[in-house]
Amino acid sequence: MSKTNTYVGINNDMFGGMTTIGKIIRDAWVFELIPETETCEGWNGQGIDALLQKVNTEWDKYGCLVSNLPEQLLERHQRIHSEAVEKARANGWSGEFETDDER
Repeated sequence: MSKTNTYVGINNDMFGGMTTIGKIIRDAWVFELIPETETCEGWNGQGIDALLQKVNTEWDKYGCLVSNLPEQLLERHQRIHSEAVEKARANGWSGEFETDDER
């Protein structure tokens, strides 16, 4: 969230959107809770939290495991998240940020 307490949007987020909020948005796209054109730019914390609750409700249906997703959702998940990783890497993301505390 920015200093104005609104989200910058997944396309403007740090690390190519490889953040906690970015993952919430990508998962919301997977479950078609929001269209893939929705970047959540300008959303406030309450809006992001409400989206997180909806995403969590969907994940609960599948035991929070990608491997339990039905074929259509699995294919969408793989496409959306693979494209995000590819874009993030092209913009200099290496994934080390998420594992820095494991050293």
